[in-house]
Amino acid sequence: MNRYPGETHVLVAVDCIIFGFDGNDIKLLVVQRGLKPEKGKWSLMGGFLQPQESLDQAADRILKKLTGLEGVYMEQLQTFSDPLRDPVERTLSVAYFALIDIHQYEKQLSTDYHAEWFLLKKTPELIFDHKKMMEMAKRQLRYKAALHPILFELLPAKFTIPQLQILYEGIYDTTFDNRNFSRKVLSTELLIKQKEKDKANSKKGAFYYKLDKRKYKANFQAFLNFIPNPDKLLM
Repeated sequence: MNRYPGETHVLVAVDCIIFGFDGNDIKLLVVQRGLKPEKGKWSLMGGFLQPQESLDQAADRILKKLTGLEGVYMEQLQTFSDPLRDPVERTLSVAYFALIDIHQYEKQLSTDYHAEWFLLKKTPELIFDHKKMMEMAKRQLRYKAALHPILFELLPAKFTIPQLQILYEGIYDTTFDNRNFSRKVLSTELLIKQKEKDKANSKKGAFYYKLDKRKYKANFQAFLNFIPNPDKLLM
């Protein structure tokens, strides 16, 4: 193999930050590291890029190997390049992140590498700069959730306003006023009210809604308008 003379070669790693929603809480998927240093400590799903694969292929391979999950949509977050981030040798890490419906993928999850979901508020100490990666992914998720309908992928085709509120409160780690949230989300005119009600949680029940995807595409910033203090919450 030809090489560029006089150039230093470094390793390239891929780390996967997987957030999950179980209907009530936002969680982070982590594994116990299988090699030294920091063997046995909690880590994001990571591994090294192989010569024959792209970064996207490496992310898919690593996630499947360490957790059993496949078919998960992930997007590239950022490259982390601190020269001292890995104590063994110089390693760049390209981070990917995703938000998935835990119930949709729970049957795929393998325990071979001790993959485990932790509440986002109670994540264990992570190795290297993995906490920094997770925090950056969380900020990016909040930004995208304000501008795009990605959170609706975690809801049933028909959902209630309280279900939507629980999801957004989990993402932004805050509490919205019930009436104010309902008023603002309905003012976007992006939800289509259904005739049926969900009566599982109250006698009165809550009407089901569907997202009007056609209107959403035409006015994709509408949801930013109902998030209070968006600049603060997106930090």
